[in-house]
Amino acid sequence: MAHLELKPKQDVSSFRKLAIGSWTTAYDPTVYGTLTVRMDAALTYLDALHQRTGVRLTPLHLVIKALGEALRRCPDANALLRFQRIYLRQHITLCALVSDADADRPGLTPARIEDVDQKGLHAVAQELDAAVARAREGRDAALEKGRGLLKRVPPLLLHRFTGLMSFLSYSLNVDPDWLGLPKDPFGSAVVVDAGTLGLDTAYLPLAPFTRVPIFIAPGAVREVAVVEEGRVVPGRVMSLNASFDHRFIDGYHAGVIANTLRELLEHPADFFDTPPGAPASSR
Repeated sequence: MAHLELKPKQDVSSFRKLAIGSWTTAYDPTVYGTLTVRMDAALTYLDALHQRTGVRLTPLHLVIKALGEALRRCPDANALLRFQRIYLRQHITLCALVSDADADRPGLTPARIEDVDQKGLHAVAQELDAAVARAREGRDAALEKGRGLLKRVPPLLLHRFTGLMSFLSYSLNVDPDWLGLPKDPFGSAVVVDAGTLGLDTAYLPLAPFTRVPIFIAPGAVREVAVVEEGRVVPGRVMSLNASFDHRFIDGYHAGVIANTLRELLEHPADFFDTPPGAPASSR
């Protein structure tokens, strides 16, 4: 049975063919960039949502939902490489790595959400929080099996093991369930909650075995001086720090993703679920 629903991309540009032929792994073609967005409206929206519903969401929830919408608008970026050919994913699955600073062994807890673009903000947040809770409490069976399997692999063989699993799961598109491994654990893109680690800026390495072309690390929300209608005023901003695989994501794709993230995060009430009783904003 196929691991992922994929279809080959037909209209591949000359540059894309050259990029694929020039780099064989995700080590070399990484492009880094930072997008700084105003967060005043987003924080006001989250506060209104909490006041009226009792639901407490964070900027991470907004970023995940906004990235899902960005990949919907830019389907060419929702892809992976198989045998030097681009295949487009038929679903948008995102993986979030969430900090757990209060745990006995602090680290990043993985949680994946399928079909992010088809779900509302509340549903995405609830699914993310539930997945994080299952992982932290050891109730995620697939994740625990994967961790157990990794513990049995000798350190000397880890590189070969991850390469083999990547080849089977993505190059051959074989469902890894028979090995006790989670299906598509990293999805279309990875979002790392760097802000809760106290970081404003963090650029993440593209791990080749994940076959993920986009890693995004939202930084901490901070107060800075901004220019608004010709006046310098205090404002709250957040940096979205991204690493892209340049073999099939270029400036055009990055621009669509960046513009979508800015649009949704700076005008959240126009796009996300409106808190009950709260008036919708207008631009």
